[in-house]
Amino acid sequence: MTRKLLTALAALAVALSAAPSGAQQVYKIGISAGLTGYAATVDRGWRDGVEIAAAALNAKGGIMGRKIEVITEDNRSEPQEAVTVYRKMISSDKVEIFLSGCVSAGNFAGAPLTVRAQIPMVLCSILPQNPDHVKWAFSTLPPAGFEVATRLEYLKGKTQIKKIGVLHDPSPYAVLQKNIAEKTASNYGLELVGIEQYKQDDADLSVQISKMHAAGASAILKIGLGGTTLTAAKNIKQLGLDMLMLTSIEDLAVFRPVAEVLGDKFFFVASPSQVYDALPDSPMKAEITKFLGPWKAKYQDRDPNWGARGWDAVQITAKAIEQGKSFEGARVRDQLEKITGFQGTTGVYNMSPTVHQGITVNPFLLASIVGGRVIVVK
Repeated sequence: MTRKLLTALAALAVALSAAPSGAQQVYKIGISAGLTGYAATVDRGWRDGVEIAAAALNAKGGIMGRKIEVITEDNRSEPQEAVTVYRKMISSDKVEIFLSGCVSAGNFAGAPLTVRAQIPMVLCSILPQNPDHVKWAFSTLPPAGFEVATRLEYLKGKTQIKKIGVLHDPSPYAVLQKNIAEKTASNYGLELVGIEQYKQDDADLSVQISKMHAAGASAILKIGLGGTTLTAAKNIKQLGLDMLMLTSIEDLAVFRPVAEVLGDKFFFVASPSQVYDALPDSPMKAEITKFLGPWKAKYQDRDPNWGARGWDAVQITAKAIEQGKSFEGARVRDQLEKITGFQGTTGVYNMSPTVHQGITVNPFLLASIVGGRVIVVK
């Protein structure tokens, strides 16, 4: 065998060893999620929804012949931890897109890393605040103003309440909602007489609640995830106050004990999947039905909302890849901007170069829990 032939064979062997085998033909989705900490309930739901959607697509052959691999890292609901897990998934795991959870501050902190690596993000949270980072980020979350409007419209149209307070945590999404409430309450004939902040690990909120009540508030807009919602409910009851509490969107597992404490004084913003039985037949209900099949098979009656949003994120990603016929990061980013009229479980997504938060029509309903059943408030 000649030296030239040996050299050619050696080069071929190297090339074959470097080429991806069939087992390596995967599309890697990375998730930075608060699996522990204040966001654990919702971020676990998001992760599980992403995994169910990936499994459903993989059962049909994946995306353009490539199977999906989901890699999740716990950011402990902390921005500093999010930076660590983003860096790890980019450098070690070689993820190709991030479908990260609802910890906005963590996604903000990780965004510079994804931009440098040119890896798109489809998020459960609000978009980063830096315009250069927004270019690579997209959100399944409806605008924060929709949550605020749903509650203020109820207070205006269904109650005699004129004075309200806002109780919020320091997360970017909660602060955004607080700012919107502050600017728009008067449009609904409501006076915002108190704004109080708390920390996610506070064990007592009675001081803040008492201050708002003393200022004349008859209702509280509670904004923020986690166990503080139950803490606030218990404080209202312990203080003997005749106040309504209207909370932003959350997992039903958090809300059920709150309803037991406050009864008909408790209302919450609900996504369509949380009130599925009350929905009329529609394309959105049909999409929720597709998701609920595998979701209920695995998780029974667990709150589907956050899982449904994770499902949407995977479907949007698959659509972008198929439209552009490419898995390359910049190409997928470009195609995400072209997704319009896409029916998801929460609403219709209409992305564009200037709109990366695709749900532009308010999908939310106001709900309560009566006798253990979630009902839509008319």
